[in-house]
Amino acid sequence: MKSQYLKITIVLALLAAIFIARLAYLQLFTDRYALNAANTSIKTEYIIPQRGVIFDRNGKIMVGNQPSYEISYTEALMRPDFDTLDFCHLMKISKTDFINRINALKKEKYFSKLTPMTFLKNLSREEIARIQEIIFKYPAFNIVSRPQRQYEVSTSGNLLGYTNEVNDRDIKRDSLYYLPGDFIGKTGVERSYEKELRGVKGVQYIQKDIRLRNIGPYKNGTLDKDVITGKDITLTIDYDLQRMAEEMMVNKQGAIVALDPTNGEILVMATGPDIDPNLFTGPEKTKNLYRLQMDTLYNNRPTFDRSVQAAYPPGSTFKLLTAAAAMQMGVMNENTIFPCGGGFYYKGLRIKGHGGADPLIPAIQVSSNCYFSHAFIAIMNKYPGNPTKGVDEWKKIMSSFGVGEFLNNDLAVGSKGRIPSGEFYEKRSGKKDWSSDYTMNGSIFNGMGQGDVLLTPMQMANATAAIVNKGWYYTPHIVKAIDGKPNPDPRFKVKHKTLVEPKYFEPIIKGMEKVVLAGTARGLKSNDFTMLAKTGTAQVPQGKDNSIFILAAPAENPKIVVAAVMEHAGFGATWAGPAATVIAERYLLGDLKREHLYKKMTGASFMPEYKRQWIVDLKRKGLYKEPNKDSLKIIEIEDSLKFIKNDALRERLTYRRDSIRYRLKTSTKKK
Repeated sequence: MKSQYLKITIVLALLAAIFIARLAYLQLFTDRYALNAANTSIKTEYIIPQRGVIFDRNGKIMVGNQPSYEISYTEALMRPDFDTLDFCHLMKISKTDFINRINALKKEKYFSKLTPMTFLKNLSREEIARIQEIIFKYPAFNIVSRPQRQYEVSTSGNLLGYTNEVNDRDIKRDSLYYLPGDFIGKTGVERSYEKELRGVKGVQYIQKDIRLRNIGPYKNGTLDKDVITGKDITLTIDYDLQRMAEEMMVNKQGAIVALDPTNGEILVMATGPDIDPNLFTGPEKTKNLYRLQMDTLYNNRPTFDRSVQAAYPPGSTFKLLTAAAAMQMGVMNENTIFPCGGGFYYKGLRIKGHGGADPLIPAIQVSSNCYFSHAFIAIMNKYPGNPTKGVDEWKKIMSSFGVGEFLNNDLAVGSKGRIPSGEFYEKRSGKKDWSSDYTMNGSIFNGMGQGDVLLTPMQMANATAAIVNKGWYYTPHIVKAIDGKPNPDPRFKVKHKTLVEPKYFEPIIKGMEKVVLAGTARGLKSNDFTMLAKTGTAQVPQGKDNSIFILAAPAENPKIVVAAVMEHAGFGATWAGPAATVIAERYLLGDLKREHLYKKMTGASFMPEYKRQWIVDLKRKGLYKEPNKDSLKIIEIEDSLKFIKNDALRERLTYRRDSIRYRLKTSTKKK
């Protein structure tokens, strides 16, 4: 019995010794509890680092920094003799405004009497120069330097993104770094490379006396940490190309994407409408962000990046993938001839088409609807009585091209698009063998890139790269280097291989060459470089067809692939084609030989069609009210102001708009 008590006593003694040793270590050899115990006399001050600079691939600065200042407020330092009126006069605010601001700070979730809270934001250097010699009289208020982004470009707001103050979710996600009032990348590159761009805060521990006045660094600054500036980032984007693409997208909805097929680097990622990133800075930043997010006029949605978020029926550009899958599945070869004559006829369905009973290459050249409809029927019929198995095999092949899947890249947003499965059609038809319902289900249209297939412009460009590479691609990515060193992300070093054997791409590539030499894109042929291309004209229920175009150049050894989508514009070779060709020509030749194509695109506007569709939709919902002439004029002026850079012209238009508004307001009051 005594031995048992002895054992228990020894165990308890050992536990007590371990506890005492650990407590002694923490108190005597670390500052963790010393700092916590003295938190009323030792204050932590953070030094906000400069964010990293963002360059384009040629070294052009796209995003830098500029000084920005705030006034912070610490409740515990408020003196009983604080002169409110004098302070308000210094800050050029009213007493009511002062009281409202203080009350608002006290209601914030993270408010503490000992924690500095942001009282005023976005003060200029001139305002700080006026304030800094006098603010010492008000110890509860302090000047805080917080760098603000400065944009050196006037386009590509969606691509670059913006920074803004952290919210509760941001703080919870990384509470060891972010504090209330800190800024974080919210969209675009600013968001996807936040950790690299933000740097590391500097930390200073300051001793304070009983009145919370500074009396020097704690432990002579041995615990302080130096601030580390954010890492500079070099994008894969060629801004000269990017700007040209954005200019061609003015007054249009859609996107232009260009890639280097040899390494997956994104050369262009333009979306229409575009955003001037300078709207993301300055005192009007919050209002500008709200206006952009609420801008749904004519379904504009400028914050919706159509290059990676919009999923479109790819139209006839998808016929290339249909051919690749059908040959890989063994249901056709390049010499297969389907019964085509003046169109496609199947179980009561009739589709207009081009070409006759031709093999694959001429069918691509003339973009035969009939040929590729039959090719997709062959895919579905590979396993008689079980169309789901054929479609699932097709879907697996499509996924290997990166379509219908998230590309797992370094972009902040993206859509996976849609490649339907056999189960998708089983649910729609309500039976396992839905082969008799091809036409009802619309599955037959998948072969033509209509039906239920949806791709983003980025996926279209990437799939084109896989085709011209004869079965492989690198994941598209937007950052080339970090702090001057190649992007270390292993995702972008992997050569992805499709499930289609290289030999099956040969006739497809020859067909793409014929499209330019003597097919649907012959009007875009260049005398200076060779091209592989495919036109697409996708039918959409809202109105005019979407114009789609994909190309790779030069044909012998492609260095660039481009995919362009113009919503509700018409034929692929008429609108998307010239835009894609301009980008390829400028990249390959270093100059623009056919300037008339560029002028055609920059001078075109599809806004009337968008307006018509918007009005039709409002009428269908019962929300449309016929505007008077003055209201229409205001809308026209505001549409123009989005794109005009000339200050004098902007001023005149703004004055005219405000005059009309005043006239409307006064006439309404009289009534």
